Formats: sequence, structure tokens, C-alpha cells
Amino acid sequence: MENAKAELARKALHVLIALVPTLAALDRSHTALLLMGGILFYAWAESIRFLGFSMPLISPITALVSRNREEGSFALGPVTLGLGALLALILFPPQIAAASIYALAFGDSAAALVGRFLGRLRPPCLGGKSVEGSLAGFAAAALAAYLVFKDWRAALAMGLASLLCDGLPLKDFDNLLLPLAAGLGAVVVLA
Repeated sequence: MENAKAELARKALHVLIALVPTLAALDRSHTALLLMGGILFYAWAESIRFLGFSMPLISPITALVSRNREEGSFALGPVTLGLGALLALILFPPQIAAASIYALAFGDSAAALVGRFLGRLRPPCLGGKSVEGSLAGFAAAALAAYLVFKDWRAALAMGLASLLCDGLPLKDFDNLLLPLAAGLGAVVVLA
């Protein structure tokens, strides 16, 4: 099992994506450009690290939070995290984009942390993930959506979309699919 400190640090960084809706409320276009720039900068810094060079501040953080399966390869998680938030920001109206990004930040993090530290029930259909983690992700995404919409139908739709994404064997690509699925859930219910 991977280092608990690394998982906590990884999810602390993951939750920072929740700042995007606040920035987007100030200026949506500049927030999208900031996300694009951040994705490109990280990809460049990770390429440098992958080639064996160290970049102050960035390389040590990436080394700390990289998963065992990313050893000797490009750590893709931050790229898909940024792209997931960027696509939600571009494709959905502001309120749905915000709730989708919160589902990514809080739902995915809750699922990972609860699953890692409290998860006991791991049926084969979840590919090593726990029932407890999946339910925590559902609850966190639904609660975040409820706080945005004050509508239980939208909250449950976004929570369910997050739950379904969590059950898929997507690895780092869940960061890309989860906000899109959650947003589509809200679009269908609120239409």
C-alpha cells in the first residue's frame, strides 16, 4: 500500500481545484487561460522531471505525490485534473460548471481518502475500490451540488454520476470524466 502521507498530500492538492469556480466568478475567460497555462506548465515541468532534471519547488512536490504506478513515467493526474475542470468551465453554464468542479474536488477526494483509510468492502466489480469510498464520494459530490443548487434532484443526479464514474477502472482519467458526467447529470435534471 502506498504511503499515507503521499495520499493526503495528493488529495490536498486535488482539492485546490475547488478554487476554480471562485476565480471563474471573477473572470471566466482569464480563469480558463490560467488553467490552460497551468496544464502546459505542469506538462513541461513533468517532462523535465521525467528526463531526469529537477525543477525547484515543482519536482519535489511531484515526487512526493506521485503514485507507485507512475514511477519512471509521466504523472498524468494533474493534467487530467486541470483538463476536467477546464472542460467543465467551457462546456457548462457557470452554476453547473461550479458544481461539477466541486464534485471533482470534494467527491473524488472523499472517495479516495475514505476508501483508503476506512474502506473494508472491496467487491470485484469495483476493481479494488471500496464501497465505503464510493459512497463517500457520492455523498460529498451530492452535498456540494446541493449547496450550489439548493435542489435535491440535481444533487442526487450529480452524486450518482460521480458514483458511477468512481466505479469505472479509469485511473487518472476519472479526473477528466467525473466533472463531465456530473455536469451532464445536472443538465438532464435541470433541463
